[in-house]
Amino acid sequence: MREGRFRDNFWSTDLTSTVGYDSIIQHLNDSRKNCKEFEDFLKERAIIEEKYGKELINLSRKKPCGQTELNTLKRSLDIFKQQIDKVGQGHIQLAQTLREEAKKMEDFREKQKLNRKKIELIMEAIHKNRNLQYKKTTEAKRLYEQRCRDKDEAEQAVHRNANLVTQKQQEKLFLKLAQTKSALEDSDRSYQQNVTTLEKIREEWQKEHIKACEFFETQEYERINYFRNALWLHVNQLSQACVQNDEKYEEIRKSLEMCSIEKDIDCFVNLRKTGTLAPAPVVYENYYDTQRNATPVRSPVPVPISRRGPLPTPTSVPDEADYTTVDGYSLIHH
Repeated sequence: MREGRFRDNFWSTDLTSTVGYDSIIQHLNDSRKNCKEFEDFLKERAIIEEKYGKELINLSRKKPCGQTELNTLKRSLDIFKQQIDKVGQGHIQLAQTLREEAKKMEDFREKQKLNRKKIELIMEAIHKNRNLQYKKTTEAKRLYEQRCRDKDEAEQAVHRNANLVTQKQQEKLFLKLAQTKSALEDSDRSYQQNVTTLEKIREEWQKEHIKACEFFETQEYERINYFRNALWLHVNQLSQACVQNDEKYEEIRKSLEMCSIEKDIDCFVNLRKTGTLAPAPVVYENYYDTQRNATPVRSPVPVPISRRGPLPTPTSVPDEADYTTVDGYSLIHH
């Protein structure tokens, strides 16, 4: 059996006091507020997660990141951006999950509010009826006590004036005494009736108070249990998101393990190489030595360019002089 039960610890010796009931209601209102605060927390966290996820996706898709890399490192960078994109999508999915959990908390909170409202209405009516009857009983008691005092005064007047007044005056005193007794009997009867009615109302209120306390305690037990489980689930969802993110990061690490520095360098060399021969050594050249050792070079005689074809080879005709040319000298033989 649980300690500190509501039904045993929220009473007051003052019949009209609602201090115990009010203390419970105040606690339940605070508890509902706490649920609302957690609900708002989830909604705010969802906004943050969604914004972060969208920014990650935008970053991975639009921001250059090693776009001129080659070969294996390029593949690793491509996988890196793909996985960051997936991480962003995961945060957006987490945001949606958080909104769903916030909606569940809201539904639970509103359901408890509606169920509690029924009990509160019953208790408000009972409190009102009890206080009204208590007021009537107090008034009946006051009137009863006044009638008792009136009767006592009438009796004392009769005894004091028994031998001092006339017969007619004694009759008046006895008549007044009879009237006060009658009024006393009426007020006594009314007072007793009011006390009986108030006691019935008190018993009814006490039963309803116990039922309300038990109901409120059950509600609070369910609320704490739900709140605790919701918080536990929320933390599990965050942990799961971290695990899923790490799985994506693991894909990046695996691709980096396959990255080969030698292959990437060889790839660059094969794609961008410009030649295997370096420039010859630069030597000192003396100007005068160059002039002495220089051999004059005749300029070649330019060959006239003709649009016609080559001249025909001359032939000797009988009785025609022969031409012989030697070093620019010509001889004519007849």
